Amino acid sequence: MLIVSDTIVIPRSEFQLTFSRSPGPGGQNVNKVNSKVTLRWDIRATPSLPADVRQRFLARFGNRISKDGQLILTSHRYRDQPRNLADVQNKLRQLILTVIDPPKKRKPRKRSKAANRRRLDQKRRRSETKSGRRNVRFDG
Repeated sequence: MLIVSDTIVIPRSEFQLTFSRSPGPGGQNVNKVNSKVTLRWDIRATPSLPADVRQRFLARFGNRISKDGQLILTSHRYRDQPRNLADVQNKLRQLILTVIDPPKKRKPRKRSKAANRRRLDQKRRRSETKSGRRNVRFDG
């Protein structure tokens, strides 16, 4: 069971876990032990995520999802399988936590009159500086 927040809990039965030989560290065991963990999760069909969180997840991480709607995460950072399993679950938890809160709406603010005046004065000074650099032509 993966506990993401107070409202989101994903049962382990929704995950397909496979274990294989890791390209990472392992010493003499690297060719004998299946320490790499691959987690597959059908995010489009999961009942564990609220619809709005699922939509934000698909919009933000759509490039990580396969054509059949499976999110595939792997971990081979550690030498042993249980730590890699915890690492891949933590990766999934972090992905979900980034989209759990809806983005805040931007409130457009009006500039103050003083700020607008300062901006226009600065533009005027800059224009005078640049116009002073031009070549002066004398006709006569």
